[in-house]
Amino acid sequence: MRYRELGRSGMSVSEIGYGAWGIGASGWVGATEDESVRALHRAVDLGVNFIDTARGYGESERIVGRVVRERTGDEVLVATKVPPMNRIWPAPDGIDPVEAFPGAHIRESVETSLRVSGLDHFDVVQFHVWSDEWVGRGDWLQTVEELKKEGKIRLFGVSINDHQPDNALALVRSGAVDTVQVIYNIFDQAPADALLPACEEHGVGVIVRVALDEGGLTGRVTAGATFPEGDFRARYFRDDRPAQVERKVAAIVADLGIAPDEIAENALRFVLSSPAVSTVIPGMRTVRNVERNTALSDGRPLTADQLAVLAGHRWQRNFYG
Repeated sequence: MRYRELGRSGMSVSEIGYGAWGIGASGWVGATEDESVRALHRAVDLGVNFIDTARGYGESERIVGRVVRERTGDEVLVATKVPPMNRIWPAPDGIDPVEAFPGAHIRESVETSLRVSGLDHFDVVQFHVWSDEWVGRGDWLQTVEELKKEGKIRLFGVSINDHQPDNALALVRSGAVDTVQVIYNIFDQAPADALLPACEEHGVGVIVRVALDEGGLTGRVTAGATFPEGDFRARYFRDDRPAQVERKVAAIVADLGIAPDEIAENALRFVLSSPAVSTVIPGMRTVRNVERNTALSDGRPLTADQLAVLAGHRWQRNFYG
């Protein structure tokens, strides 16, 4: 496993992190706790030292906390998220920060997460939505600083609204944030335009989510694909969207001259090819997922020619809507 600096924090994180939404049984159907625990332990065995969870991920915080507490002697960094008090995802324009992240709500959420996980602190606490309209307003920053002083959190970050990378530029430039989490993948390359350079300039760590487009960039979402009832992907990949994805992935495979089953590997290597990226957090619910993804931390980025090819495969759309 290779490691990268998490912005200016002084923390070193595995470039392949662990996205723990899927193990919480709150949006993805099919995970079992026994396999999730095995997968988490296997990830740590293979050098993963960064796990991303959230208060809103069902049982995820509890399961992650259990495994981290069992790994005596291993330094495993845990990031979690505070949901907006108004429960609105993503944050729309015109919302006052006191409606989404008042100080009392932030503190209550963090303390609940600590209790559920059994941990004594979190290495990163992130707001689960963000709006740059909130910079310099509200009492959220004061509360964050107090929680840092109390040792309950080490770093503060935000999870940027889906497909809105520029909606954190003011925050990054303000110096108030340690990390940002953002969607960045072959389809959504917009963060590379302004956000990633700004993070490099200001020493902000970058945590990349949805590197595999919720499964779209694995090659396994094809025309007619269906998902279990209650699984969020049934909505994300509804109607003719699987067929659209299949065509887009086939074009990438053809242009790169790779085998269809190599698309996921190349999608993760695309993300890691950016020096601004600190860690990528693919969702992993099985030991097999863990072993396949961590094997990519081998120091072999995509070539300039491959990146030039992929630059032509931007696909602007929002399947979350």
